[in-house]
Amino acid sequence: MTPIRGARRRTDRGADPWFRARPGLAMALAAVLFVAILLLRLVTDNPLDAVSMLYIFPVALVGMSRGRWAGLVAGVVALGLVDIWTFVDGIDLSPLGWLCRALPLLLVGALVGDASDRLQRAASMHEAHALALQRHREAVEINDSLVQGMSAAKWSIEAGRTEAGLQVLGETVQLGHRLVSDLIREAGTADLVVLDARRDPSDTVASSRRTNVPRVDDARP
Repeated sequence: MTPIRGARRRTDRGADPWFRARPGLAMALAAVLFVAILLLRLVTDNPLDAVSMLYIFPVALVGMSRGRWAGLVAGVVALGLVDIWTFVDGIDLSPLGWLCRALPLLLVGALVGDASDRLQRAASMHEAHALALQRHREAVEINDSLVQGMSAAKWSIEAGRTEAGLQVLGETVQLGHRLVSDLIREAGTADLVVLDARRDPSDTVASSRRTNVPRVDDARP
C-alpha cells in the first residue's frame, strides 16, 4: 500500500505582504514619512504647493498594516501635522481648505484599512477551509491504512499463520493509535502553528506515517 503522505501547511505569516508580516517596521516607516513630509512642508515657502497631500502615503501604509481604525487615527495624525504647519508658518486656512485636506486623508485611511481587514479575514477563511480539506484527506488515508492492515491480518490468520496475523494486527492497531494521537495533538496546537511559520506541524505526522502497513497481497498464501 502507498504510505500516507503528510501535506505541508502554508501559514498566513509566510503569505502576508511585508507590512502585515512586520507591522512594527511598517509603523516605523510611516513615522519617518510623517516627519519627513512635515519638514518638507515647513521648508517650502509657497503654501499653495500641495505638499500636505503626501501624507496620504504614510496614512495608507498604516491602514494597510493595522486596519481601518489605525488608518483613521493616522489620518487624524496627518491633520494634526497640518495644523502644526499652519501654526508655525502663520497660515490661515479656510474651512474649505481644511475640508479639502481632511476628507482625502480620512477617507484613504478608512477605506484602505477596511480593505486590508477584509483581505485578512478572507485569507483566514481560506486557510481554515484548506485545513478542513486536509483533515478530511488525512482521515480517509488513515481509514485506508487501518482497513488494509486488518485485511492483511485476516488473510494471514485464515492461511493458518496465526502468529504472523496477530503481529500484523498489533502493528496496525499501534499505527492507528499513533496517527490519531498525532492528529489530536495537531488540532490542539493549530493556532500556534498559524502564528509560528518556522515550525512545520505535519513533520510529526509525516514521520509517523513512514511506517508501512503490510499489503493485503503480501499476506495471501
